[in-house]
Amino acid sequence: MADKARLLGASELRALAVEIGMVPTKKLGQNFVHDANTIRRIVSLAHVTASEHVLEVGPGLGSLTLGLVETGAMVTAVEIDPRLATLLPRTVAAHVPEARLNVVCADALAIVDLPADISVVVANLPYNTSVPIVLHLLRSLSSIERVMVMVQAEVAQRLAATPGSKAYGGPSVKAAWFGQWSVAGPVSRQVFWPIPNVDSLLVGMIARPNPGDEALRKIVWDLVDHAFATRRKMARGALAQYVGNERVSHVITEAGLNPEDRGEQWNLDDFVALAKVVASL
Repeated sequence: MADKARLLGASELRALAVEIGMVPTKKLGQNFVHDANTIRRIVSLAHVTASEHVLEVGPGLGSLTLGLVETGAMVTAVEIDPRLATLLPRTVAAHVPEARLNVVCADALAIVDLPADISVVVANLPYNTSVPIVLHLLRSLSSIERVMVMVQAEVAQRLAATPGSKAYGGPSVKAAWFGQWSVAGPVSRQVFWPIPNVDSLLVGMIARPNPGDEALRKIVWDLVDHAFATRRKMARGALAQYVGNERVSHVITEAGLNPEDRGEQWNLDDFVALAKVVASL
């Protein structure tokens, strides 16, 4: 679309919330962006084009949705709050009449029936469920090529972390299964209504072929869960219950790894190599 939409300011967000009798809650992570420059920055970093189908999770009052539909892209928005899901089409139609929008009222953690041509995920995610939502969507939609999400700073750092860093953990390995992650920059607390009490970062992913099938992924994730359950334990101790105490050191060695390593020293390829050995037992 050639013309830019008039995006929602703080006063408009408040008016829409009053209209449906909604008070933003921490439980649902409802902090809405009211700054047009921030919205367009997110859309630009996501490289959204008119030919794409975008998935937005938690559109809320529609700030980011307007920035997405003004590109001409088809947008499927998944919103858990029925009041917001009902309001969103009216808000978008008032600002971008020609918008292509499909609103689904559902819990993003439970939804599996989504259009197969979705290639991009762009969202301002609830802080308390952002990692589960991202991983669920990536497991459920193999068509996803890119992700650009706004999350709590610590979450973004975990998703993009590399082995040996303080932020590296289970979510880092699991997210890496689907692609290459990187932090795209900070977002000021002042662009939200209400203002959150945590810092936010944008974090993005470029997909790459999965390193194995679904059966192997499940083994990798089981290994990751055990390896990071107790960070100070050596791998042979952390994985003994899962692999078997009698053979755990042999299995790790056969994968080309050191039984005395800790899980935070291993990257995705290391866990995949170990999973392949486990799968062959």
